[in-house]
Amino acid sequence: MDQAERNPGQPLSIPSSQGKKKRTSMASFLSKVSWKLRFQKREPMKNAFLLLAERAQDPSARKRHMAMRGLGTLACESPDKLRKYKKLVLDLLVHGLYDPMSSEVIHESMKTLSIILNKIQGKGLGSFFIDITLQTRTLLDDENDSLRYSAFVLFGQLAAFAGRKWKKFFTRQVKQTQDSLLIHLQDRNPQVAKACKTTFRACSPYLIQRKEYSFQSEDEPRNPKLCRQLVSEQRWRDNPPRAPALPVFGSSLP
Repeated sequence: MDQAERNPGQPLSIPSSQGKKKRTSMASFLSKVSWKLRFQKREPMKNAFLLLAERAQDPSARKRHMAMRGLGTLACESPDKLRKYKKLVLDLLVHGLYDPMSSEVIHESMKTLSIILNKIQGKGLGSFFIDITLQTRTLLDDENDSLRYSAFVLFGQLAAFAGRKWKKFFTRQVKQTQDSLLIHLQDRNPQVAKACKTTFRACSPYLIQRKEYSFQSEDEPRNPKLCRQLVSEQRWRDNPPRAPALPVFGSSLP
Protein backbone atom coordinates (compact mmCIF):
# COMPACT_ATOMS: atom_id res chain seq x y z
CA MET A 1 0.00 0.00 0.00
CA ASP A 2 1.22 3.54 -0.78
CA GLN A 3 2.46 5.47 2.23
CA ALA A 4 0.75 8.69 1.08
CA GLU A 5 -2.70 9.39 2.53
CA ARG A 6 -5.73 9.32 0.30
CA ASN A 7 -9.30 10.59 0.55
CA PRO A 8 -11.85 8.02 1.79
CA GLY A 9 -13.84 8.30 -1.48
CA GLN A 10 -10.84 8.15 -3.75
CA PRO A 11 -10.32 4.76 -5.43
CA LEU A 12 -6.97 3.08 -4.91
CA SER A 13 -5.05 3.30 -8.16
CA ILE A 14 -2.64 0.54 -9.17
CA PRO A 15 -0.18 1.15 -12.00
CA SER A 16 -0.93 -1.12 -14.93
CA SER A 17 2.60 -2.51 -14.92
CA GLN A 18 2.14 -3.80 -11.34
CA GLY A 19 -1.48 -4.92 -11.56
CA LYS A 20 -0.68 -8.49 -12.48
CA LYS A 21 1.83 -8.84 -9.65
CA LYS A 22 -0.66 -7.43 -7.13
CA ARG A 23 -3.36 -9.85 -8.27
CA THR A 24 -0.94 -12.81 -8.12
CA SER A 25 0.18 -11.82 -4.62
CA MET A 26 -3.43 -11.54 -3.43
CA ALA A 27 -4.31 -14.93 -4.92
CA SER A 28 -1.32 -16.48 -3.15
CA PHE A 29 -2.37 -14.90 0.14
CA LEU A 30 -5.94 -16.18 -0.17
CA SER A 31 -4.62 -19.63 -1.01
CA LYS A 32 -2.52 -19.67 2.16
CA VAL A 33 -5.46 -18.49 4.27
CA SER A 34 -7.68 -21.16 2.75
CA TRP A 35 -5.08 -23.86 3.48
CA LYS A 36 -4.70 -22.63 7.05
CA LEU A 37 -8.44 -22.80 7.63
CA ARG A 38 -8.55 -26.36 6.30
CA PHE A 39 -5.62 -27.24 8.54
CA GLN A 40 -7.38 -25.78 11.57
CA LYS A 41 -10.50 -27.83 10.84
CA ARG A 42 -8.46 -31.03 10.57
CA GLU A 43 -6.33 -30.49 13.69
CA PRO A 44 -8.05 -27.98 16.01
CA MET A 45 -6.27 -29.29 19.11
CA LYS A 46 -2.82 -28.92 17.57
CA ASN A 47 -3.74 -25.41 16.51
CA ALA A 48 -4.87 -24.62 20.05
CA PHE A 49 -1.58 -25.82 21.53
CA LEU A 50 0.43 -23.82 18.98
CA LEU A 51 -1.63 -20.69 19.68
CA LEU A 52 -1.04 -21.06 23.43
CA ALA A 53 2.65 -21.62 22.77
CA GLU A 54 2.75 -18.30 20.94
CA ARG A 55 0.85 -16.53 23.74
CA ALA A 56 3.14 -18.05 26.38
CA GLN A 57 6.05 -16.07 24.91
CA ASP A 58 4.13 -12.81 24.52
CA PRO A 59 5.69 -9.65 26.06
CA SER A 60 2.39 -9.08 27.89
CA ALA A 61 2.35 -10.77 31.31
CA ARG A 62 -1.45 -10.96 31.15
CA LYS A 63 -1.32 -12.97 27.92
CA ARG A 64 1.38 -15.26 29.32
CA HIS A 65 -0.76 -15.81 32.40
CA MET A 66 -3.81 -16.70 30.29
CA ALA A 67 -1.69 -19.06 28.20
CA MET A 68 -0.64 -21.01 31.30
CA ARG A 69 -4.27 -21.21 32.39
CA GLY A 70 -5.30 -22.33 28.90
CA LEU A 71 -2.78 -25.18 29.01
CA GLY A 72 -4.33 -26.34 32.27
CA THR A 73 -7.80 -26.27 30.74
CA LEU A 74 -6.67 -28.32 27.74
CA ALA A 75 -4.95 -30.79 30.05
CA CYS A 76 -8.21 -31.34 31.93
CA GLU A 77 -10.45 -31.55 28.88
CA SER A 78 -8.18 -33.52 26.51
CA PRO A 79 -5.75 -35.68 28.53
CA ASP A 80 -5.23 -38.00 25.53
CA LYS A 81 -4.04 -35.07 23.38
CA LEU A 82 -1.89 -33.85 26.26
CA ARG A 83 0.31 -36.94 25.98
CA LYS A 84 0.92 -36.20 22.32
CA TYR A 85 2.11 -32.64 23.03
CA LYS A 86 3.53 -33.33 26.48
CA LYS A 87 7.07 -32.18 25.73
CA LEU A 88 5.88 -28.88 24.24
CA VAL A 89 3.51 -28.24 27.15
CA LEU A 90 6.13 -29.04 29.80
CA ASP A 91 8.66 -26.79 28.10
CA LEU A 92 6.19 -23.88 28.13
CA LEU A 93 5.24 -24.45 31.77
CA VAL A 94 8.86 -24.67 32.92
CA HIS A 95 9.55 -21.36 31.19
CA GLY A 96 6.49 -19.94 32.94
CA LEU A 97 7.79 -21.26 36.25
CA TYR A 98 10.94 -19.20 35.75
CA ASP A 99 9.09 -16.08 34.56
CA PRO A 100 11.25 -13.11 35.65
CA MET A 101 8.48 -10.49 35.66
CA SER A 102 5.16 -11.89 36.87
CA SER A 103 4.34 -13.85 40.03
CA GLU A 104 0.91 -14.56 38.53
CA VAL A 105 2.50 -16.39 35.59
CA ILE A 106 4.65 -18.42 38.02
CA HIS A 107 1.63 -19.26 40.16
CA GLU A 108 -0.49 -20.34 37.19
CA SER A 109 2.40 -22.43 35.87
CA MET A 110 2.68 -24.29 39.17
CA LYS A 111 -1.06 -24.98 39.32
CA THR A 112 -1.06 -26.28 35.76
CA LEU A 113 2.01 -28.42 36.40
CA SER A 114 0.20 -29.97 39.38
CA ILE A 115 -2.71 -30.89 37.12
CA ILE A 116 -0.45 -32.31 34.41
CA LEU A 117 1.74 -34.33 36.79
CA ASN A 118 -1.40 -35.94 38.14
CA LYS A 119 -2.68 -36.67 34.61
CA ILE A 120 0.54 -38.28 33.40
CA GLN A 121 1.35 -39.84 36.80
CA GLY A 122 4.82 -38.33 36.65
CA LYS A 123 5.84 -40.43 33.65
CA GLY A 124 8.32 -39.20 31.07
CA LEU A 125 9.33 -35.95 32.75
CA GLY A 126 12.97 -36.43 31.85
CA SER A 127 15.24 -33.51 32.71
CA PHE A 128 12.18 -31.33 33.29
CA PHE A 129 12.03 -32.99 36.71
CA ILE A 130 15.25 -31.20 37.72
CA ASP A 131 14.13 -27.81 36.41
CA ILE A 132 10.76 -28.03 38.14
CA THR A 133 12.25 -29.22 41.44
CA LEU A 134 14.93 -26.54 41.66
CA GLN A 135 12.54 -23.66 41.00
CA THR A 136 9.77 -25.04 43.20
CA ARG A 137 12.21 -25.26 46.12
CA THR A 138 12.95 -21.54 45.88
CA LEU A 139 9.24 -20.75 46.18
CA LEU A 140 8.61 -22.66 49.41
CA ASP A 141 9.66 -19.61 51.43
CA ASP A 142 8.08 -16.97 49.19
CA GLU A 143 6.25 -14.10 50.89
CA ASN A 144 3.20 -14.66 48.70
CA ASP A 145 0.87 -17.15 50.42
CA SER A 146 -0.57 -18.46 47.13
CA LEU A 147 2.88 -19.11 45.65
CA ARG A 148 4.01 -20.79 48.85
CA TYR A 149 0.93 -22.99 48.97
CA SER A 150 1.18 -24.13 45.34
CA ALA A 151 4.92 -24.74 45.76
CA PHE A 152 4.30 -27.16 48.64
CA VAL A 153 1.62 -28.98 46.67
CA LEU A 154 3.91 -29.33 43.65
CA PHE A 155 6.93 -30.33 45.74
CA GLY A 156 4.87 -33.08 47.37
CA GLN A 157 3.88 -34.42 43.97
CA LEU A 158 7.52 -34.41 42.86
CA ALA A 159 8.34 -36.48 45.95
CA ALA A 160 5.67 -38.99 45.00
CA PHE A 161 6.92 -39.26 41.41
CA ALA A 162 10.70 -39.05 41.84
CA GLY A 163 11.27 -42.78 41.45
CA ARG A 164 14.59 -44.57 41.18
CA LYS A 165 15.98 -42.33 38.45
CA TRP A 166 15.86 -39.15 40.51
CA LYS A 167 16.23 -40.70 43.99
CA LYS A 168 19.71 -39.33 44.76
CA PHE A 169 18.97 -35.91 43.28
CA PHE A 170 15.66 -35.48 45.09
CA THR A 171 17.10 -36.78 48.39
CA ARG A 172 19.67 -33.96 48.28
CA GLN A 173 16.92 -31.44 47.51
CA VAL A 174 14.75 -32.62 50.39
CA LYS A 175 17.65 -32.48 52.84
CA GLN A 176 18.34 -28.90 51.77
CA THR A 177 14.65 -28.12 52.20
CA GLN A 178 13.96 -29.77 55.55
CA ASP A 179 14.27 -26.48 57.47
CA SER A 180 11.54 -24.95 55.31
CA LEU A 181 9.40 -28.03 55.76
CA LEU A 182 9.70 -27.84 59.54
CA ILE A 183 9.13 -24.08 59.72
CA HIS A 184 6.03 -24.05 57.54
CA LEU A 185 4.34 -26.83 59.48
CA GLN A 186 3.24 -23.85 61.57
CA ASP A 187 2.86 -21.41 58.70
CA ARG A 188 0.85 -18.26 59.40
CA ASN A 189 -1.57 -19.39 56.69
CA PRO A 190 -3.49 -22.52 57.83
CA GLN A 191 -3.90 -23.80 54.27
CA VAL A 192 -0.16 -23.53 53.62
CA ALA A 193 0.51 -25.34 56.90
CA LYS A 194 -1.85 -28.14 55.86
CA ALA A 195 -0.20 -28.48 52.43
CA CYS A 196 3.22 -28.50 54.11
CA LYS A 197 2.13 -31.30 56.44
CA THR A 198 1.01 -33.45 53.50
CA THR A 199 4.24 -32.71 51.62
CA PHE A 200 6.32 -33.47 54.69
CA ARG A 201 4.78 -36.96 54.77
CA ALA A 202 5.61 -37.41 51.08
CA CYS A 203 9.21 -36.33 51.67
CA SER A 204 9.80 -38.30 54.89
CA PRO A 205 11.22 -41.40 53.09
CA TYR A 206 13.98 -39.18 51.70
CA LEU A 207 14.82 -37.85 55.15
CA ILE A 208 14.94 -41.27 56.82
CA GLN A 209 16.55 -43.66 54.38
CA ARG A 210 16.19 -47.36 55.04
CA LYS A 211 17.84 -50.24 53.24
CA GLU A 212 14.58 -52.07 52.89
CA TYR A 213 12.84 -49.04 51.38
CA SER A 214 12.22 -49.70 47.71
CA PHE A 215 12.22 -46.84 45.23
CA GLN A 216 10.36 -47.67 42.06
CA SER A 217 11.36 -46.63 38.60
CA GLU A 218 10.34 -43.32 37.01
CA ASP A 219 7.63 -45.11 35.04
CA GLU A 220 6.11 -46.64 38.20
CA PRO A 221 4.78 -43.83 40.37
CA ARG A 222 4.92 -44.23 44.15
CA ASN A 223 1.98 -43.37 46.33
CA PRO A 224 -0.62 -42.12 43.82
CA LYS A 225 -3.12 -41.75 46.70
CA LEU A 226 -0.96 -39.07 48.30
CA CYS A 227 -0.60 -37.31 44.95
CA ARG A 228 -4.38 -37.25 44.50
CA GLN A 229 -4.70 -35.74 47.97
CA LEU A 230 -2.28 -32.94 47.08
CA VAL A 231 -4.18 -32.15 43.88
CA SER A 232 -7.56 -32.22 45.64
CA GLU A 233 -6.25 -29.75 48.23
CA GLN A 234 -5.13 -27.45 45.42
CA ARG A 235 -8.58 -27.63 43.79
CA TRP A 236 -10.36 -27.06 47.11
CA ARG A 237 -8.28 -23.95 47.72
CA ASP A 238 -8.94 -22.57 44.24
CA ASN A 239 -12.68 -23.30 44.49
CA PRO A 240 -13.63 -23.37 48.19
CA PRO A 241 -17.24 -24.29 49.07
CA ARG A 242 -19.42 -21.27 49.59
CA ALA A 243 -20.87 -20.73 53.03
CA PRO A 244 -24.68 -20.44 53.16
CA ALA A 245 -25.99 -16.89 53.28
CA LEU A 246 -26.98 -15.78 56.78
CA PRO A 247 -30.26 -13.98 57.36
CA VAL A 248 -29.89 -10.26 57.90
CA PHE A 249 -31.91 -8.67 60.63
CA GLY A 250 -32.33 -4.92 60.82
CA SER A 251 -29.81 -2.61 59.24
CA SER A 252 -26.60 -3.82 57.66
CA LEU A 253 -23.38 -3.83 59.65
CA PRO A 254 -21.03 -0.86 59.14
